[in-house]
Amino acid sequence: MNFYRNNVYTKKFLFCFFACILFSSINAFSQQKKYTVADAHAHNDYMHPVPFHTAYDAGFGSIEADVFPVNGILLVSHNKQAIQAQRSLEGLYLDPLLKELKKNGKRKVNLLIDIKENYKTSLQLLIKELEPLRKYLVTQKDKVKPVTILISGERPPPGEYKNYPDYIFFDDDLRLSHSPDEWKRVGLVSLSFERYSHWNGEGTISDKDKNMLVNVIDSVHHAGKKIRFWAAPDNENSWKLQMKLGTDLIGTDKIPELSAFLKKE
Repeated sequence: MNFYRNNVYTKKFLFCFFACILFSSINAFSQQKKYTVADAHAHNDYMHPVPFHTAYDAGFGSIEADVFPVNGILLVSHNKQAIQAQRSLEGLYLDPLLKELKKNGKRKVNLLIDIKENYKTSLQLLIKELEPLRKYLVTQKDKVKPVTILISGERPPPGEYKNYPDYIFFDDDLRLSHSPDEWKRVGLVSLSFERYSHWNGEGTISDKDKNMLVNVIDSVHHAGKKIRFWAAPDNENSWKLQMKLGTDLIGTDKIPELSAFLKKE
């Protein structure tokens, strides 16, 4: 009887012991993400001497372009004064991306298109220009495709999301409410770092600011979405902090520097 009782207790102990190890391992794994260049976002990518390829060839997983609708096409520029007729979204991004996808159709990348004005016209033009890429685009029903199209900047209100093809996803800033179906069309949450902290990337961030960042990152993750910050300090100290806090995409204007940093890390 004593042997039986001891044997039962031993089994219970071993079960609890291994369960604790398993739980601890899962918990530690969930808290520690291994970052690679695939977690990097090329902010204002078109400002580089070689748009698209500088970031794409470095392995970046997310690339951003600002667009204006001009004479029936989308032109890439940060502001209207700098618009140049030869710098089209199609020529700088869509055609090179299609060429790369034909060589490697499994390479995953976000193309974040920041609409600067007139979202209705811009989205109509974008849908037309995306047609050659259509078979490569992630949809709500097919998430294994390689390219995710994200609309940022001037975008439609959530109530209009249903008016657009299901391969169009939206970048969100947590300012408007969404129904459950509308929230499914959100592909990323992008927030101004300065909305939570004015830390300049030097020294140590304050506990108050750090806690605010942790809270918003956790809340976005609990809502099932990925998060990035724009206007964050663009240096190693800031990149390390964002990684430590669990930011999903690390944005930069310094593509070679962030690429080297992530490969080193």
